[in-house]
Amino acid sequence: MYQGGATPSKYDVWLDDLALGSARIGCGDGVSPLPATLRWRGVNLASAEFAPEKLPGTYDTDFTYPTVASVAYYKAKGMNTVRLPFLWERLQPVLNQGFDGAELGRLSNFVGQVTSTGMTVLLDPHNYARYRGQLIGSAAVPNTAFADLWTRLANQFKANDKVVFGLMNEPHTMPTEQWVAAANAGIAAIRATGATQVITVPGNAWTGAHSWNDSFYGTPNGTAMKNIVDPGRNMVFEVHQYLDADSSGKSSSCTSATIGSQRVAAFTAWLRANGHRALLGEFAGGTDTTCQQAIGDLLSHLEANGDVWAGWTWWAAGPWWGNYMYSIEPANSTDKPQMTVLQQHLK
Repeated sequence: MYQGGATPSKYDVWLDDLALGSARIGCGDGVSPLPATLRWRGVNLASAEFAPEKLPGTYDTDFTYPTVASVAYYKAKGMNTVRLPFLWERLQPVLNQGFDGAELGRLSNFVGQVTSTGMTVLLDPHNYARYRGQLIGSAAVPNTAFADLWTRLANQFKANDKVVFGLMNEPHTMPTEQWVAAANAGIAAIRATGATQVITVPGNAWTGAHSWNDSFYGTPNGTAMKNIVDPGRNMVFEVHQYLDADSSGKSSSCTSATIGSQRVAAFTAWLRANGHRALLGEFAGGTDTTCQQAIGDLLSHLEANGDVWAGWTWWAAGPWWGNYMYSIEPANSTDKPQMTVLQQHLK
């Protein structure tokens, strides 16, 4: 959740195909229109990444995994994608060493159960480009360690064409070039295993769509991320966008009924100009009328620009959210207000 130059031949490799899982969608030369229905429409089922201050933590006390019943509810609503946050440190307690057996079992079991229903799971190491508080690309966590994580994950899931590899959640407070180098190391590691699935690649500064071309955090994502290289030609950028005053996702209010489309418009133009596509990996608003309108406005913008937008996953849902302002986990079998507007875009 948000807390607050390449040559044409280099980035044109992403113009001609996008996959759902690893099944490619041919698009010819240039960015071609996709169906009005976006490929990915779903939800972040968050709880496995809870209590990052408690490592490894106690399962079902500090963290848990979503239930099969919860997944079935969202599938019945028309969603086809689950973004699954988890913690790198729980899965791999020591860098460059094997995965923890219990945590890998929980992760693999969830992925298997969900994908067996035909839904897609986007794996999300929810670590903000850090491991035990140290930045990827630092002496403590070199890019080779990040590559090792993704080598192991890709080998574990490369046979499942319903899995998407979300490279990292919300890198921030680091040089953008440092993140680009780390991302390229992770992508190369995935492809070296022979995995062909889609990789979603976030930018710096919590990967905010609204700030993609800004420079307050250093080199703009809009400049540096042109240097991302996917040898497998099957990646999309992942951005996040909240609708409150500062785009932080800390308030239940929304700035206006059209703030969603306004905040992502420049990024949409960047995608089209540079021949890329993107997933809106996190977005949310509160329950009042303005927020309901803003959510609908944002999703309508994505649908109207389906040539460059691949889909969306709402933040958030899961078993432990309680009264959290953005949760769409049903309470006593009753839909949350935001589900009403989401369902209008799930038909």
